[in-house]
Amino acid sequence: MIGSLFIITAASGTGKTSLVKQLLATTNELSVSVSHTTRPPRPGEIDGHHYHFIEKDTFTAAIDENKFLEHAEVFGNYYGTSEQSVRAQLAAGIDVILEIDWQGAQQIKTIFPEATMVFILPPNIATLRQRLSTRATDSVEVIEQRLSGAVTEMAQYVHADYVVVNDNFEVALAELKAIIVADRQTLARQQRRYRRTIAALLDNQADG
Repeated sequence: MIGSLFIITAASGTGKTSLVKQLLATTNELSVSVSHTTRPPRPGEIDGHHYHFIEKDTFTAAIDENKFLEHAEVFGNYYGTSEQSVRAQLAAGIDVILEIDWQGAQQIKTIFPEATMVFILPPNIATLRQRLSTRATDSVEVIEQRLSGAVTEMAQYVHADYVVVNDNFEVALAELKAIIVADRQTLARQQRRYRRTIAALLDNQADG
């Protein structure tokens, strides 16, 4: 794997989508894997950009053909990550973000144990409720469903490599960027990126 794989997960309404969107806009050589889903598009969502919106029969057929790295059912809808797309981007040296739920995150970590998992937490339940309510895209029933499942979802933070609390958006964004930058300075990545430079430095040292 040449590029790095980052898993960003959180309970619904924590703000991970907004954080990932801004992270992509301000960070080079970083891409997000567009998931497939059977849920209908929300207002303003574009097929192929926000999600690949497909029918349930098409989704289950893709499961049978092992086309997904991970897939899960969330509130009656299916979500999945294309294996072909992710592996192609990593092979091209692009760092890939998977913005997925905790079930999918655990599946991915089984396949890619070297992947970096970041868990986004809200500062408190009141803020989470407010964020879900101001979306104006879900019914009251769905909002209550998401809130009731939030505690179970947030308890999974213990499996992450990093935890970011999204209290202040700009601070949380800076912390996410710091994680990306730190990963890019690891020994393995720097050896690949600067192998000729390092070789020349060591040769020059030997000559001296």
